[in-house]
Amino acid sequence: MSGPTTGNTRPAGGAPARPMGGPGGRGRGPMGGPMGMAMPVEKAKDFRGALWRLVRELRPERPRILLVVAVAFLSTAGQVFGPKILGNGINKLMDGLVGKEMGQYLPAGTTHAQAVAILNQTHNPLASLVAGTNAIPGVGIDFGALGMVLLGLTGLYLLATFFTWVAWYTMAGVAQRTVYRLRREVDQKLGRLPLKYFDTHARGDTLSRVTNDIDNIANTLQQSLTQIITSFATIVGVLAMMFWISPMLAVISLLVLPTAAVLTMVIARQSQKQFSAQWTRTGVLNGQVEESHTGHAIVKVFGHQEDAIRQFDEENQKVYEASFKAQFISGLIMPVMTFVSNLNYVAIGVLGGIQVANGTMSLGDVQAFIQYSRSFTQPITQMASIMNLLQSTMASAERVFELLDEPEEVAEAAEPQVLEHAQGHVALEDVDFRYLPETPLIENLTADVRSGEVLAIVGPTGAGKTTVVNLLMRFYDIDSGAIRIDGIETRQLRRDNLRHTFGMVLQDTWLFGGTVRENIAYGRENATEEEIVAAAKAAHVDHFVRTMPQGYDTVIDDDASNLSQGEKQLLTIARAFLADPEILILDEATSSVDTRTEVLVQAAMARLMKGRTAFVIAHRLSTIRNADEILVMNHGKIVEQGSHDELIARKGFYYDLYNSQFEEAIAEAG
Repeated sequence: MSGPTTGNTRPAGGAPARPMGGPGGRGRGPMGGPMGMAMPVEKAKDFRGALWRLVRELRPERPRILLVVAVAFLSTAGQVFGPKILGNGINKLMDGLVGKEMGQYLPAGTTHAQAVAILNQTHNPLASLVAGTNAIPGVGIDFGALGMVLLGLTGLYLLATFFTWVAWYTMAGVAQRTVYRLRREVDQKLGRLPLKYFDTHARGDTLSRVTNDIDNIANTLQQSLTQIITSFATIVGVLAMMFWISPMLAVISLLVLPTAAVLTMVIARQSQKQFSAQWTRTGVLNGQVEESHTGHAIVKVFGHQEDAIRQFDEENQKVYEASFKAQFISGLIMPVMTFVSNLNYVAIGVLGGIQVANGTMSLGDVQAFIQYSRSFTQPITQMASIMNLLQSTMASAERVFELLDEPEEVAEAAEPQVLEHAQGHVALEDVDFRYLPETPLIENLTADVRSGEVLAIVGPTGAGKTTVVNLLMRFYDIDSGAIRIDGIETRQLRRDNLRHTFGMVLQDTWLFGGTVRENIAYGRENATEEEIVAAAKAAHVDHFVRTMPQGYDTVIDDDASNLSQGEKQLLTIARAFLADPEILILDEATSSVDTRTEVLVQAAMARLMKGRTAFVIAHRLSTIRNADEILVMNHGKIVEQGSHDELIARKGFYYDLYNSQFEEAIAEAG
């Protein structure tokens, strides 16, 4: 809220049929059931659309992502060539062991080819095995060459590890900056949303989108994006090495892909439903917790603690069930893929062993191929798990993007007019408004308030009194007609310009976590200490603030539970004094103070209203007897209009309403 408003804005009781019904859009009383909350959806509405939109959020990080891709491929290259180099080392061991063994029964100086020929002539069964090596009879293990292989392998792995660290470090920055921008977009969006959005969405669910869902996106970006890149690079590199070593074994290993793809799709489709339900249920639970906590005093007063606990247990159970199903189903991917991988491992081991025995493959190549087969199925398994995680992430992303796509307030005028020093002449001309298209509320409302006049708006609950205030402030835009200030239609003014013209004190007080001084100073930027104290004295706040332990530095907690309702109301009134606006709106501003304080505040308010236009909404009609004009509303229409004496003399609706309050007071006194 950009203007010096000093209370919660809420649609009037004049919207009996509007969504969510409760003030402030909480959508749930302390003991009420969920109202207007979204039920679990079967699956993401547009998985691909949410994915591409999330990718577009990464555009500012394109250079860094390209760096991540480059170093990830370099890291993967080190991992890919490692098994082949290790296989060469094993071959050197094999050559040394076989050569030493042959040296026992073949003469020195026999070459490898001669040794193979001799073994073939004698029909030695080891002839094929020896043919597959480079062993020389009498020559043992070349430890120098073997040491160079191991040293090179160590350096290669160290370099690959360094590149891996660079990739993860860079990606962490990419993820956090992206989520930072996303949080900023959401925060700015919340400032542009109309009051209608907050009236029709539970606050707990909105908070869940801003916190839980964005955190889920952050975790996926930071942990999964690099894995996707490295897994893809590993699959490509390993597959190339496998075809280089043995095309036949490579084709057998490729049979894993269609099997893995089918199993992943089946499992992911089921887990997606549950992840979507999990995040939706989490939003419902947050809404229930937030409402029960906010209204904990009401819950206790009416003895509904057990009901609140029961509701929490029910919602918590639903979150548990959805989360358990999501994790259980998604958890099937890893064991299923491990089983498929083990079958592939067995096939490679058997066929590779036969080829070694036949001399068509070296033992080192078989060992390297087994490592490659493991390295090949591992990134596939990781990709499958990531795809499963993306189901949860896209469910969260959709909820965040749904918030970002919500209709915003009507755009400001292309060339807005500026109201610098308002005189306070307010005119409402044939104003029509409804919260719901099918439910008319205010029709043909016309009123003319001259500068410096006090206009009181009275009527029964649901008559539309506070709705008029919301229309004046453009918390809602009218359907037809016009509202003018000093002859300028409010829709031709910027909202911040319009709202700075008004000062509001509402029945529902609002204070934030901070000191008493900060809460009063909220009414005007850069207010001096003297101005703050003067406003506090004018609102009769100074005397009780100075009795507090730290005076004006006393910290008020988030729900202001360390102040009485009357003290909170006085602080909001002090805020209005400090704002010093041209037009005042008082919506039952003294309803929470005692009778003696009310007299003092009324006198102070009279001084504040002097020379200013004021709109006063009152239920206690005795407080507006001196108003210049009184609008009597019922069912969104003005049924009577005039001064107090004129309306009493007519003995109409106002007369009955006025006398009924005194009859009730007399009955209570009796």
